[in-house]
Amino acid sequence: MNKTLLAALNDSERLLVAETETPMLALLDEDEASALHTRVLRARNKAQGLYRRGAAGKVAAKGGRGKARPENTLTRTKVEAFEEALARVSQRLAVLARQAARELREERLAAAAAAKAGATKPGKAAPAKAKGRTVAPKRTGDRSLRSPVSEKQRAGSQGANARWQSKRDGR
Repeated sequence: MNKTLLAALNDSERLLVAETETPMLALLDEDEASALHTRVLRARNKAQGLYRRGAAGKVAAKGGRGKARPENTLTRTKVEAFEEALARVSQRLAVLARQAARELREERLAAAAAAKAGATKPGKAAPAKAKGRTVAPKRTGDRSLRSPVSEKQRAGSQGANARWQSKRDGR
């Protein structure tokens, strides 16, 4: 990272940014990288909020944004440093997330292949597939399409809509 950006940070902020360097990120797993991402994001948001509030307060006193801009250089530099750190952590987190997704996919495919191979053991016939279309069973009880509860809800909704429309028509 640029020495100018590091010079704008205090000790705790410098330590946080140091955690985002490539060798340190390589040691983190997905959960740790996600926690670091959250910490850096919060620090960036805090610095950004301070920058915006400070800049907005100085605009009225200086008479314009252009005149007030040079006085916010330190805070703006902090925000830039955190942006770079956040970009590094985000990139590493994306790599780890892709790896995790790839591993989960491979596990799922292996489990499906094992299940498929286990279903057709030698000496046993494969289950016969149903011919034609399958029909879903009729819904009964609470799952039926027209239950007393659903009818009451439907009637209440229709009444509310009718009242709303009549009030609007009366205007």
